[in-house]
Amino acid sequence: MAEEKGNLLQKVGLILGIVSAVIIALFVNLGPEYYNAKLVAAVAALMSIWWITEAVPLAITALVPLILFPLTGAVSGKTTSEAYMNSTIFLFMGGFLIAIAMEKWNLHKRVALTVINIFGSNPAQLILGFMIATGFISMWISNTATALMVFPIGLAVLTKIEEEFGKERSKKFGTALMLSIAYAASIGGMGTLVGTPPNLVFARVYKIAFPDKPMILFADWMKFAVPITIIMLLATWIILTKIVFKTEKELSINRGIIKSEKEKLGKIGFEEKVVLFVFAITSMLWIFRTDLELGILKIPGWASLFPKADFIDDGTVAIGMAVLLFLIPSKSRAGETSFVLDFPAISKVPWDIILLFGGGFALAEGFVTSGLSKLIGQQFASFGGLPLIFIIVLICFSVTALSELTSNTATAQIVLPILASLAVTMKIDPRLLMIPATLAASFGFMLPVGTPPNAIVFSSQRLKVKDMVKGGVIVDLLSVIIISLFSYLFLL
Repeated sequence: MAEEKGNLLQKVGLILGIVSAVIIALFVNLGPEYYNAKLVAAVAALMSIWWITEAVPLAITALVPLILFPLTGAVSGKTTSEAYMNSTIFLFMGGFLIAIAMEKWNLHKRVALTVINIFGSNPAQLILGFMIATGFISMWISNTATALMVFPIGLAVLTKIEEEFGKERSKKFGTALMLSIAYAASIGGMGTLVGTPPNLVFARVYKIAFPDKPMILFADWMKFAVPITIIMLLATWIILTKIVFKTEKELSINRGIIKSEKEKLGKIGFEEKVVLFVFAITSMLWIFRTDLELGILKIPGWASLFPKADFIDDGTVAIGMAVLLFLIPSKSRAGETSFVLDFPAISKVPWDIILLFGGGFALAEGFVTSGLSKLIGQQFASFGGLPLIFIIVLICFSVTALSELTSNTATAQIVLPILASLAVTMKIDPRLLMIPATLAASFGFMLPVGTPPNAIVFSSQRLKVKDMVKGGVIVDLLSVIIISLFSYLFLL
């Protein structure tokens, strides 16, 4: 019965996506200067519906821009195709290869058993532990790098639970755990000015637009944003573990079994040490790549040692350290090859997820190139006559919705200058509009393409798009309410 309902939903989604795209393309009028924007909106509607209903394989939907953007004249084939391969994609690849090495040499099992020992074997406690750790790390480095660090550990813990209780019984726990890692990585980034690119965009735009106003200090940002981050982390944990994907307490693993399993693994081998070392160094290189300004303390980034520090990004680190694993000889006779990682490992990289996220980048490029993002941003100006609290709610809701399909950085870059002008027109403190929009840009939890961490955990093959929508829509709406209330109460 469930399979029949799924097939029906896919058929309906297939037709509905096409019909929606045709209606927008033929009957919506955004003006002659936004003709291409209308075409991109039509493609976005088709892709959104196909992704949500899984009418066709997700990676196939991700290829739609390569066909429809050039054919309709909305965006050139060259510009569209270039969006599918960028530094973030290479960051994905490098992170996945390190995770594959952990799995190959059973390091993931050793780490998983250690994590269960630390956080306890209760499902809800485990998820809370993961969220706290992920959220804290994400305050200092990119949410993508954070998710890549924590994901293989979470997957190893889930695999251990599945071995103990079976995949079917562990499904809700697995869904909640994977989503908790993705969501915590994005939520944690809100806490500091360096935690996520939209925060840095805000600082830059605010300084340019209002040079006479005092700069937003690191500590000032944290005073406002960290309480929101903590509330959202706890609320998201409750939503995932107590409401949407309520987990069984009986899934708890006996600590005696954990100890026994660790003993079976024996002493840590050479290859495990190598992978652990590479993983640890990669994490440190991510954390300390750029300058860390912690209020009065500034820690210089190591990239500044090179002639052009801005040429180096997290993708450089990820690929560099992953390649290292292909160069270090293995000492284990049981190894399939003479190196810690061999070339067949490339086939284990989830290329469908990389393609899926590439499609998201292509769609985001279409939004910007066609002017659709600018058009949406300009609509904020029409909010001017409403009560301030309604304006803040509408801004948060619109930015969160836009972030489901476009880059959160691009969203911030387009929306924030418009909100700065709107604040001047309304004669109010620009922070009242700009800070809520900046925080809202970190959300977008309903689709795998909404944020990089979403795509990373989706590669676990433990999630359906409907699972992400089910949990994401509640967290997104809650974030709009909490960010709006905090901004209205504490920024006035």
